[in-house]
Amino acid sequence: MEEMQPPLQAGSKPHLEKLTLGITRILESSPGVTEVSIIEKLPAERHMISSWEQKNNCVMPEDVRNFYLMTNGFHMTWSVKLDEHIIPLGSMVINGISKLTQLIQSSMYSLPNAPTLADLEDDQEDNEDQQEKPHFDGRSVIFELDSCNGNGKVCLVYKHGKPGLAHDTEIWFLDRALYWHFLTDTFTAYYRLLITHLGLPQWQYAFTSYGISPQAKQWFSMYKPITYNTSLLTEETDSFVNKLDPSKVFKSKNKILIPKKKGPVQPASGQKGPGLLAPLTPKPSSGSGNPVRK
Repeated sequence: MEEMQPPLQAGSKPHLEKLTLGITRILESSPGVTEVSIIEKLPAERHMISSWEQKNNCVMPEDVRNFYLMTNGFHMTWSVKLDEHIIPLGSMVINGISKLTQLIQSSMYSLPNAPTLADLEDDQEDNEDQQEKPHFDGRSVIFELDSCNGNGKVCLVYKHGKPGLAHDTEIWFLDRALYWHFLTDTFTAYYRLLITHLGLPQWQYAFTSYGISPQAKQWFSMYKPITYNTSLLTEETDSFVNKLDPSKVFKSKNKILIPKKKGPVQPASGQKGPGLLAPLTPKPSSGSGNPVRK
């Protein structure tokens, strides 16, 4: 059984600051952010990890093991205040050991010819330049790390079935259409992505070919992730948010106004007419009209 403590304020204990890599202070200083809290969980006992490995015939990766020895799961949330309403927004979750369960066919299908997850397997081979995707038919062993509030599932994947070896794991995202998207090679790298993306809604979809939804883009434009992968979001977010650059809007007017102010300063040269205006007019045809009048 997982032991759970009531939610704590993010900065109430020093070890929580280390667990969250100091991201709580950044959130608390962001405009409109309120109710940054963490559900503190006790460390898992070693026999719990051993029991999980024996039950599932998989060796837990060292970084996953170290994480559970520090805290048996992770749950951090934060909200924003709009007018008088408080809206839950950020959510960072990693299931505890008891909820680190294998992703298998649902038992709700009891008919003899009911479809299974294995039926979704396609026979197309992966491209050489792409990662080999997980399989539902037993070739891979898949465990759920986070249900993503119903937007998909983040999974710990043993790529080559049982027995599952510790070095044979990757972190993948399964979207609602049951397509796989590679996230990271290790749990540690994924944990950093989770923290630095601030748990924003649908942040995992930034690693898909179709990206995050327009509504999520609005939140991303307000609270941009602190991560080296912001280039995946920058172009789409910038194109979605309306921007006004006065220097570009009034660029053509500036070109005309500035020379007119400088014009009266140069009569000392004694030249009039075309000699003074020639540098300001890019079209040579204006000067070629004089010989016709002669």
